[in-house]
Amino acid sequence: MGEFRFKKFTVVNERSAMKVNTDGVLLGAAMTLKEGDKRLLDVGTGTGTIALMAAQRLAGLSAGYAIDAIDIDEPSACEAAQNFAASPWHGCLHAHHISLNEFAETCGRYDVIFSNPPYFDESLLAPEERRSNARHTSTGLSYRELLDFASERLTTDGRISMVLPADLERPLCRHARMNGLHLFRIVHIRTVPRKAPSRIIAEFSRQRCDSPSEEFLTIQDEGKYTQEYLSLTHDFYMFA
Repeated sequence: MGEFRFKKFTVVNERSAMKVNTDGVLLGAAMTLKEGDKRLLDVGTGTGTIALMAAQRLAGLSAGYAIDAIDIDEPSACEAAQNFAASPWHGCLHAHHISLNEFAETCGRYDVIFSNPPYFDESLLAPEERRSNARHTSTGLSYRELLDFASERLTTDGRISMVLPADLERPLCRHARMNGLHLFRIVHIRTVPRKAPSRIIAEFSRQRCDSPSEEFLTIQDEGKYTQEYLSLTHDFYMFA
């Protein structure tokens, strides 16, 4: 059985369309969480890793929270439910096999919405259909749909956090503004110092922000993980 072991939980990593990956771990470790956060939503949960990381962080921060995690792929939703049930925070985590559009019909408002969404708009589809749906906006969820949903379902002080390719920053922010959402924090992520950022973690809220927080994170330098990356993931990765 394929498993990925974190310090405080283990993720079964076999049936989900998308496996445990660096993008998801970065979002889980870096996204903004606050003491008053009570209702959270993970869209496209896959193995449930990001939701589990959020649960671990909130356990020492906020009491009485609940995290819904949805996925249109049934094996992924079932695997997330299995991982949630085996975790120390099983009572706070709830997996649902449902599309975002269907979920929107009955769900309430959320303090935090987070996602590692598909982003390959124009690239060739992966050979395996379920993995394609998890990676491509033409067959799966897009950041535009997430922002449209967030504009309707965030609480007044709520936030949405996403990890995406760096070259999507401008269209992402533009679509957010069209939905009345404002960038308040962005993390530029590069794999090594000499390369341009390849990913961003972008966070939006309803509150206007004239000077968004801008951060930079480098994952490796000279073949070793950087201290900033190890510090960020210290509570999760076994090696950090």
